[in-house]
Amino acid sequence: MLKNLNEKKNIRHPEKINKPDNISPSKPSWLKVRAPIGKIFDETKGLLDDLGIVTVCEEASCPNIGNCWSKKHATMMIMGDTCTRACSFCNVATGKPKGLDLTEPFRVAQSVAKLNLNHVVITSVDRDDLDDGGAKHFVNTIKDIKSLSPNTSIEILTPDFLRKDGALEKVIEAKPDVFNHNLETVPRLYTSVRPGARYFHSLNLLSKVKDIDPKIFTKSGIMVGLGEDKSEVFQVMDDMRSANIDFLTIGQYLQPTIKHHKVDRFVDPSEFALYKKTALSKGFLVVSSSPLTRSSFHASEDFERLKEARYLKFNSKVSEIVN
Repeated sequence: MLKNLNEKKNIRHPEKINKPDNISPSKPSWLKVRAPIGKIFDETKGLLDDLGIVTVCEEASCPNIGNCWSKKHATMMIMGDTCTRACSFCNVATGKPKGLDLTEPFRVAQSVAKLNLNHVVITSVDRDDLDDGGAKHFVNTIKDIKSLSPNTSIEILTPDFLRKDGALEKVIEAKPDVFNHNLETVPRLYTSVRPGARYFHSLNLLSKVKDIDPKIFTKSGIMVGLGEDKSEVFQVMDDMRSANIDFLTIGQYLQPTIKHHKVDRFVDPSEFALYKKTALSKGFLVVSSSPLTRSSFHASEDFERLKEARYLKFNSKVSEIVN
């Protein structure tokens, strides 16, 4: 049963309290997941709690938390647990954030080392209140991880740094291995789903990453089931390829509470398979498209796939030139 935001103890989204209830259809069988339990899950949670690490797994109510944490994989969310945006799909709390905790980058690096991660995903809330949108905090986190875990590959999932001149350049200079920024939905739905963002700004952000450093893998994702149609999804794919994005993720939107955006429909797995086939034909190196796909789900394995796909593509081009 979806949580009701009118319960005082659960007011994470004060801006949504007076909105009408949005009742979504019941989940189909392919979206049922096991409850998160197990010794390794508990150990992962304990370690993160001890170091005071916020995770998007918990804050965004990710359905894959049991699967990931049982493998000691967690997506760490920096700059607090309160976002300055109020996207209609997201369960991260909205409000006025606290000041930055300058000890956080090192604590995140400690958790990466203690979990012995080969690959880590670092994301954040939007911090429109900060002059640089939190870019320097990302840089410090990347540097501290590299210092304590030099063999760990680093993937960042960033906000859009809207109206934050020079912020992107700072982050790219820190040389993450993967730069991820999600477009989230099709352009037509931005005003209702992601009102604080701008579709073409986000697209240009990803394109600029490649302009600055072509070696960095770029990644972006969208949710389906928000009211888009297939032709719009295909157009987003074309837009992403025009920005030289390497990796596309497509997953089913799941409504966090009855005050959030309604699920328009539950997309059949066969449609996700079609999206994957189409996206690969358009030139993406890697595509993850399934009902439970999320940005950082299987991120470590997908990073290896990215490297292999780029290697094969490069060798294919060399072979064409030689022959």
